[in-house]
Amino acid sequence: MPLIRLIDLEQGLPSADEAKRRLQEAIEAARSDRVRVLKVIHGYGSTGSGGRLRVSIRAALRLAKQRGDIKLFVTGEDWRISDELAWKLLSICPELKKDSDLGRRNPGITFVLL
Repeated sequence: MPLIRLIDLEQGLPSADEAKRRLQEAIEAARSDRVRVLKVIHGYGSTGSGGRLRVSIRAALRLAKQRGDIKLFVTGEDWRISDELAWKLLSICPELKKDSDLGRRNPGITFVLL
């Protein structure tokens, strides 16, 4: 069973509510499959409107962290070895050092530690 799973919430251009529902389902499925990390693709708002999915998904992740549903999350902008949370995640799951987005400051992704 892989320790890392990719979920593309941007696929099909869902509403923010639908994307949050898909995120919750992905977290539950990953947990039952013993996946440790989700790499979430939510896009970055290339239309210039601020990235409704990005904003909504990250707000949902903040709440999930407060509730204890997830351990931590690292935004794509902070996904570099010099970031404290990113380094913590890389220490827990060293396979992520091979991730193609590491160090690229990609605002369209977020990593979630379950």
